[in-house]
Amino acid sequence: MFGLSPWELLLVFLAILLLFGAKRLPEIGSSLGRGIREFKGSIKEVEGDVRAEITGDTAPPSAASATKETAQARSANSEH
Repeated sequence: MFGLSPWELLLVFLAILLLFGAKRLPEIGSSLGRGIREFKGSIKEVEGDVRAEITGDTAPPSAASATKETAQARSANSEH
């Protein structure tokens, strides 16, 4: 993995643990995960816009509206 031995990875992890502390690591991890999810969502939205521009659609569905519609459909299905 990236040319690092298990001992080198352990040393890097211990250095990070010493720098940030055990209490901050979960917070840092969740913030990093949230940022990655937001980044992926924006990439999907841009891809949708580009595809819509290429195909000539006038109003491309954004990722946010598609997610909202999916959530509404699921809630409507679960009520029945």
